[in-house]
Amino acid sequence: MNENDNSYTALKEILNNLGSGIFVIDKSTREILFHNEIIAKMAGRDMVGCHCYDFHYNGMAEQCKYCIPLKHKNYFAETFDEKMERWYEVKYNDITWVDGREVSLCNVTDITDKKKYQQRIEFQANNDFLTGLFNRMRCEEDLQICIMEALSSKTKGAILFIDLDDFKHINDGLGHQYGDVLLKMISVGLQQIKGIEKRCYRVGGDEFIIIIEPAVYSQMEEILSEIQKLFSKPWYLGGADYYCTMSMGIVTFVDNGSDVNDLIKKADIAMYEAKKSGKNKSVRYNKGGDKNSYIQLDIEKNMRSAVASHCSEFEIYIQPIVDVATECCAGGEALIRWNSRKLGFLSPGDFIPLAEHMGLITPIGEYVLKQSCMLNKKWSDQGIDIHINVNLSIVQLLSNNIVDNIADIISRTGVRPENLVLEVTESLAINDMSRMKNIIKEIKALGVNIALDDFGTGYSSLNYIKQMDLDIIKVDRTFIRDIAEDDYAKAFIKLIAELSTQLDVQVCVEGVEDEKQLAVLKELNIDMIQGFYFGKPMKVQEFERKYLSL
Repeated sequence: MNENDNSYTALKEILNNLGSGIFVIDKSTREILFHNEIIAKMAGRDMVGCHCYDFHYNGMAEQCKYCIPLKHKNYFAETFDEKMERWYEVKYNDITWVDGREVSLCNVTDITDKKKYQQRIEFQANNDFLTGLFNRMRCEEDLQICIMEALSSKTKGAILFIDLDDFKHINDGLGHQYGDVLLKMISVGLQQIKGIEKRCYRVGGDEFIIIIEPAVYSQMEEILSEIQKLFSKPWYLGGADYYCTMSMGIVTFVDNGSDVNDLIKKADIAMYEAKKSGKNKSVRYNKGGDKNSYIQLDIEKNMRSAVASHCSEFEIYIQPIVDVATECCAGGEALIRWNSRKLGFLSPGDFIPLAEHMGLITPIGEYVLKQSCMLNKKWSDQGIDIHINVNLSIVQLLSNNIVDNIADIISRTGVRPENLVLEVTESLAINDMSRMKNIIKEIKALGVNIALDDFGTGYSSLNYIKQMDLDIIKVDRTFIRDIAEDDYAKAFIKLIAELSTQLDVQVCVEGVEDEKQLAVLKELNIDMIQGFYFGKPMKVQEFERKYLSL
């Protein structure tokens, strides 16, 4: 064995242990002079003596003129082998071979694990961990591209800002695991809508943004219709069907601007308008309403400050509840108003939907309950025992310590529990009757009365009255509006009155505004009424002077 043989053997041993594939090509003949064991395993055969074009260009030597790597002294590339489903890093470098020939040394390194790690990092940077949808950062990047496209092509696009209605009810009522399942189901549903498959983003807890690209802007009405259909059906969670609707704000670009953050803010404004107008709606951004819209956004900041300062800016108003037979005041409903130092006087419709959305309704609700109990205790101390009605939000009802909170307030204020009427809505009953029954049972054990508010709206069912241990049913104002002429409304109220007698439940009808309505309700033996005919919500001092002679 000569010195060259020893050198070749040593070199071969070294190259076999590099951990990456190595092969050597004669640049003039394209003959493969050497390869290590790793390359042999990749190719599945011995390649020495073959030509590189035997493995490329379908064995056609004339295609060698198109081979870019061998035209350069140094060449680098990353390539994906579809058959092996592996990524490789390929480096070509010109060297002098052991026999003096000019050759190209090719180094092939498997970088699949590195690529997967990079893809995972990229996915985490661009995608929401729970739903797999793109996140807010990716949304802003993609929106910028779509805006530039709309500007250059002189076309339009749109942003849809979606916020789930009462998602917290699902989360608190069933548990966060089911809330997560719902978010995943919604995400899958959105991605199946044609035209927006890759333009759906989760940008907050229960907030989504959809970008309507200029290329599909002509399909926007169909897309909006499909989104509405998605949310019109119940979601199957924990063995039962649950409803979760959404409010949506819509803003088009570039007619409403070309700044990413400004457009998202405008879509957010429109979404809050949808919430404010009753939820389960879509509202298009109104350029002419900028001033009011930005004030609406400012409410959030000021409301946080108001709650942080012990709710001192909030005021209790009382609307009288009247005994139909005697037309005397039987009690009053406590209603919240906000007299903001910076924003002025705001009615409930201006801030309650936002308070629910922000999670501030619980401290506000507890403040109203405490103040109302203190007020009623003061009346009792002066010899006046009447009911005071206080609304409990669905968010309060779903909190784990709701019964303890009520008991604590009763104890601290000294109010007589039998004078307290807590009004609940049927929303929780729709989705979880057993939970609603248990909560009401525990609250009533404190000696408190329970009223079902707004009965006759939404998904109302007489079955609720039968299943829940109620004291009062409050019939929604929509049934009283034309009761003097509307036989259906009259029959409905009569049915409720007769049923309530059998169940030993009182009936209060809301929205009474004139003498004709009062006359009909007297004929139907309704117990109590509430409405502008006897008084609008008023300041506490006015209520006390007018109805309690204080």
